[in-house]
Amino acid sequence: MDHWTQVLSTHWGIDAQLRRLDGEYDLNFLAETAAGNGYVLKAMRPGCEDWLVDLQIKAMDHIQDKAPNALIPRIIPSSDGARFLHCADESGAQRLVWLIERLPGQCYANSAPKTDALIHQIGAALGQTAKALQDFQHDALERDFKWDLMQAGWIGNELSCITQPDRRALLETIHAGFEAIKPALDRLPKQAIHNDANDYNILVDGGLLNRSLSGLIDFGDMCAAPRICDVAVAAAYLVLDHPNPEAALAAFVSGYHETYPLTAAEIDLIWPLLRARLAVSVVNSTLMAADNPDDPYVTISQAPAWRFLESYDLHPGLLSARLRAACDLPVVDEADRVMAWLDQERGNFAQVMGEDLSDAPLGSLSVEHSTWPQNPFHMPLSEAARVGEEFEDNGRIWLGYYHEPRLIYAEPAFRKGPWKASDRRTVHLAVDAFAPAGTPLHAPYDGTVFVAENRTGHLDYGGVIILSHETPEGDAFYTLYGHLNPEFMDRLKPGDLVKKGEAFCQLGEASQNGGWAPHVHFQLALTTEGIEADWPGVGDPDEMYMWRAICPNPAALLNLPDDHVCYQPTDKAQVLNGRRAHFGGNLSLTYSDPVMLVRGWKHHLFDEWGRPYLDAYNNVPHVGHAHPRIQAVAADQLKRMNSNTRYLHPAQTAFADKVLSKLPDHFEVCFFVNSGTEANELALRLARAHTGAKGIVTPDHGYHGNTNAAVAISAYKFNKPGGIGKADWVELVEVADDYRGSFKRDDPDRAQKYADLVDPAIAALQARGQGVAGFIAETFPSVGGQIIPPKGYLPAVYEKIRAAGGVCIADEVQTGLGRLGDYYFGFEHQGALPDIVVMGKPIGNGHPLGVLVTTKEIAQSFDNGIEFFSTFGGSTLSCRIGKEVLDIVDDEGLQENAKQMGERLIDGLRTLEARYDCVGDVRGMGLFLGLELIQPDGSEATEICQFIKNRMRDHRILIGSEGPKDNILKIRPPLTIEAEDVDMILTVLDKVLAEASLG
Repeated sequence: MDHWTQVLSTHWGIDAQLRRLDGEYDLNFLAETAAGNGYVLKAMRPGCEDWLVDLQIKAMDHIQDKAPNALIPRIIPSSDGARFLHCADESGAQRLVWLIERLPGQCYANSAPKTDALIHQIGAALGQTAKALQDFQHDALERDFKWDLMQAGWIGNELSCITQPDRRALLETIHAGFEAIKPALDRLPKQAIHNDANDYNILVDGGLLNRSLSGLIDFGDMCAAPRICDVAVAAAYLVLDHPNPEAALAAFVSGYHETYPLTAAEIDLIWPLLRARLAVSVVNSTLMAADNPDDPYVTISQAPAWRFLESYDLHPGLLSARLRAACDLPVVDEADRVMAWLDQERGNFAQVMGEDLSDAPLGSLSVEHSTWPQNPFHMPLSEAARVGEEFEDNGRIWLGYYHEPRLIYAEPAFRKGPWKASDRRTVHLAVDAFAPAGTPLHAPYDGTVFVAENRTGHLDYGGVIILSHETPEGDAFYTLYGHLNPEFMDRLKPGDLVKKGEAFCQLGEASQNGGWAPHVHFQLALTTEGIEADWPGVGDPDEMYMWRAICPNPAALLNLPDDHVCYQPTDKAQVLNGRRAHFGGNLSLTYSDPVMLVRGWKHHLFDEWGRPYLDAYNNVPHVGHAHPRIQAVAADQLKRMNSNTRYLHPAQTAFADKVLSKLPDHFEVCFFVNSGTEANELALRLARAHTGAKGIVTPDHGYHGNTNAAVAISAYKFNKPGGIGKADWVELVEVADDYRGSFKRDDPDRAQKYADLVDPAIAALQARGQGVAGFIAETFPSVGGQIIPPKGYLPAVYEKIRAAGGVCIADEVQTGLGRLGDYYFGFEHQGALPDIVVMGKPIGNGHPLGVLVTTKEIAQSFDNGIEFFSTFGGSTLSCRIGKEVLDIVDDEGLQENAKQMGERLIDGLRTLEARYDCVGDVRGMGLFLGLELIQPDGSEATEICQFIKNRMRDHRILIGSEGPKDNILKIRPPLTIEAEDVDMILTVLDKVLAEASLG
């Protein structure tokens, strides 16, 4: 190392510390100066010819000249202006030596996450580089080179080295595919290309939350070839071990196209060239392994390529359509001509339904505007047969929208992954026409039967016909008619001609059409490549760039304007702008990219496009979103009346009896209010009325509501920058956090030591003449970070508070009603008996409701002749909903479910804790859980927490974050969560923690 340090100092005048970098053949050193400047010193292998370094240097200079903002390193000339030198190494061998600037970042291979946005940046940067190189010339570009993809045919003579027959057969197929496209490849113009943008030659930089491309390095494999070879080489590495290679390819190719537009013909060559590159790689490494049998790395390095080649046999036509669509090019060459002809003929086609549809009403089955089905994960036949009945008008035809996201496609076949919250296909690719069974359908244009089948699966098409058509210019397009009476099976077969206007089929009833209300699913396709006879009738909302292009709006064939039948969901960006304009800036939104949620079911939520999300965060829908029993109770009561506690109603006492049945016997009196905030505010009034004192002791970083008095006892709010600060009638004590607090879990007396911190707080209040009205705490501090105080803490605190004349208030908004599994309320775990218990949001399952329960003695102290009245607190509607929530917890065994699912979840979280250093602590019980994230030095890892929360959302899981430093993941789903959902949380969290560890 000293030798090369001296070379750098002598020839470049740079004094630096050197560190060896990886390199296959050459020596590479990272040089860092005392001032923080960085360089890479490159010493080529002995015998390397000048042309190889000259080629790279001139190419990099050329790129800098043509594209000054290109992310490539600058060449640093020596002190005498030379771009490279001949220098002896330690052994005396001559080497070519040159110096480049160090670019920031790390190899893409060793970074995470590999998002579509980052991959798009890589495509754009490679396109920019290739565009700058298009007029670069150098004699060395034309060389006999095994990594020149134009010469990939060499593997044909070497396939005997692959001894496994199935693998050899696969490579023979890839080789044959390459030879088939070689003439087209030869016809493309050649230019200088990088030719090795693999994942170790791409640099990325930035924190976990703002990762971006920082460099493209190593031009040593440059050659002259069609630019699409450059695309294919880079793409071959980007797809390896990527969970969604098609999406990655689309992101990359569209990025390249953005800066250096491709032709459709070039895009069609990407898939066979990508596979050819991987074939070259595995054949070459196999040959190298034969020459170096003791080097295990040679064969290990093959594994990702083999995994991809053996796992992904993508249809080249469908993939080309995807990549063309991602670049806004026609999915097939004739697509634009077909669409222009359809538009020209709009109004001249035969009426598919036998009548003019211009005045036919439209009915929306969208996620936003429809509640079909009740359960978005299962559509029973009894429900499917009634879909859209609200639009029925004595048999009049009504239309369903194209491009409409719907939840009626509920069955597992529509999922694209193993979980209920996996991506799923929701967006309708056709126009529906609902009409009575038996209604005849007419061909809009001359066609030939392409498919005539009866698909009898659950909620399939039943009878389905696909017609192929040709425009007068000979361009093909196709139409599909689904949910038919299969009687045509006796009349039609593939190849039969159907004339324009001919009645060739009829709508089926539910027993014939797959189980649906009678209608036709009328769909247009511009190609059947990759879908053949099995067209998807709905698409993934994140793939609509492709499906809109393959299956465009068929309105022209119905003689209707496109926008008449094309659904447009509410624009999230417009809603966000409206919110910013009309709401306060301190009304927060979760996630860097907020979600807009319009439907829910149990522990899942759905956005405006029907994307499902596993709700592992919201404790308010205690018994699950959209519970049918709560719907029924609310609807029933609203049909009757809704009044307040100034009038008698049996629902009020029934609710009180149910609440009191869950509490110790000394609780006898209920106050019904609108929220936990109002209940906590009332608790302060009761405590003061009973004691005659004003002072309150409360843990630091607690939260009890948003009214003036509730904020005054919520250090989580008042201690923040811009907060009101601590009132003189409040004293704070340290949260009993035995992970990060003053007394740790290895201290057997920690509960008493934390409780003893109350003594100086009591003394301070008494010294200021405030007295002690009471102690209030979230039984298990939630905003403090899902803290479970050591057992014995609360009884010791309560004893001290009562000795000082105060009352003890348990805020059970977060922990009550069975969430903890083993305990209905958190104070039970502590073995404590509070004087006042507060319940909030979960008791109404989203309906505004709060409850305060206390002793008769305290209630009598509050009964001072001044009426207590809450207009909507204790309304008949609220009481019925509240009791129903508690009944559901009992009837559906949700407390036991919280126990079982909580145990499954915490066991899995502790496995992750052992696996990842950034997980400092796992704590909680039942479905009240926290995961504390830490830096290597044990400090709070706020950025990691934000990264994980947002990445979990990317994977369709909603979780929250809490704690004074916002570094604790908060997991508290509705109590309906199931084992499959727990496993999803653990599986995805494992992947995201791995990304965070790489980052």
